[in-house]
Amino acid sequence: MSKYAPLWEYIAERGECALTFADIERVLGFAVDHAFLSAKKELCEYGYKVGKISLKNKTVELVKLG
Repeated sequence: MSKYAPLWEYIAERGECALTFADIERVLGFAVDHAFLSAKKELCEYGYKVGKISLKNKTVELVKLG
């Protein structure tokens, strides 16, 4: 099981949204780092993908596939 599974499940339940880095860290219980960028492909298994990542605004856009 991926350490990001709680986040992917949260997104699948919530639907399309934009989350702040703080939101993501709250759901996961740990700070996100560059490993998140390589793990984001796991989200496809839950029917979503990572859209725009804004370092300036510290947000991640999550979009439903298809």
